[in-house]
Amino acid sequence: PLQHLSKAQIIQRGRELGVDYAQTVSCYQADADGLACGRCDACRLRREGFRAAGIADPTRYA
Repeated sequence: PLQHLSKAQIIQRGRELGVDYAQTVSCYQADADGLACGRCDACRLRREGFRAAGIADPTRYA
């Protein structure tokens, strides 16, 4: 049901459903402590999605 939504729309929908995004990791190269690299495609898409949604990204980046 999410395939036709933008990343921003998915993030907004998750927020409406109470998703705690601080407990999620999108990074392909997260370290042992769960810090995201901030450079891979997944990190870039996540940052852009949160920016477009107007929601602060709680991700901890290295």
